[in-house]
Amino acid sequence: MENFEYDVTFYPQEAFSKVVAFCNESGGCTLDKVPESQRSALNAVLNEKGAQGWELVQVGFGKDGCMAIWKRRRQD
Repeated sequence: MENFEYDVTFYPQEAFSKVVAFCNESGGCTLDKVPESQRSALNAVLNEKGAQGWELVQVGFGKDGCMAIWKRRRQD
């Protein structure tokens, strides 16, 4: 049986100044038509956590930033 540990991380909107999210009045947000040049901030976060052994489970974007859920196998 494999054991996992999880990490839930919040990234404020300011952390992704190069990523454009379009939000409607009810708070629903999407990443429609994001230019390739603006994806570098998100790529940096994914690569940094991946280098530490974390796998992205889910990410949700909102008007104040995004929340990521990560998992990795326990080291014990």
